Amino acid sequence: MDVSQKRRVSRLKRQARVRKKIRGTSECPRLSVFRSAKHISAQIIEDATGRTIVAASTLGSDVDMPVKGNVEAAKAVGSIIAKKALDQNIKKVVFDRNGFLYQGRIQALADAAREAGLKL
Repeated sequence: MDVSQKRRVSRLKRQARVRKKIRGTSECPRLSVFRSAKHISAQIIEDATGRTIVAASTLGSDVDMPVKGNVEAAKAVGSIIAKKALDQNIKKVVFDRNGFLYQGRIQALADAAREAGLKL
């Protein structure tokens, strides 16, 4: 097993450990974040039905930046997801970091969502 496989397995273990404790309800859905080397995406999920309510990503046309894998792009995705959630009358969510460490782009996305009016 090479280093990248070990990192992936470690993240999936952290993800399972966190997911045991976090559930998104209809009153307070789950904000799940995924980070790759070049992009970042976030979606708000209602776990009771397994339905994605709102999604935002640097892959879509929402974020208009030249570099999409940095902290500024994560802040843009955080503010976009918060605006879309507030349009859907969602004010409070549970933050799911998806096994990633709460630093850098993950933290920037969460802080931007808070600043845009979403309660995490």
